[in-house]
Amino acid sequence: MKSNNYVEELLAKSHAELSAELVDTKKELFNLRLQNATNQLDNTARIKEVRRNIARIRTVMTQKQRGLVS
Repeated sequence: MKSNNYVEELLAKSHAELSAELVDTKKELFNLRLQNATNQLDNTARIKEVRRNIARIRTVMTQKQRGLVS
């Protein structure tokens, strides 16, 4: 499954790399919302996908912080 591969990639990254990915993903979400507001966005499902990716990143960061995942 696509999301499982993404989570495995996230688990392999360090906290600094996860933070950088979170910032990039938030910027992407902002740009998608801007495009949606100006009716330039063709694939509106991408917004939902990016929001879920942000949640996945935050979840992995929390798990690593609490020591649940190495």
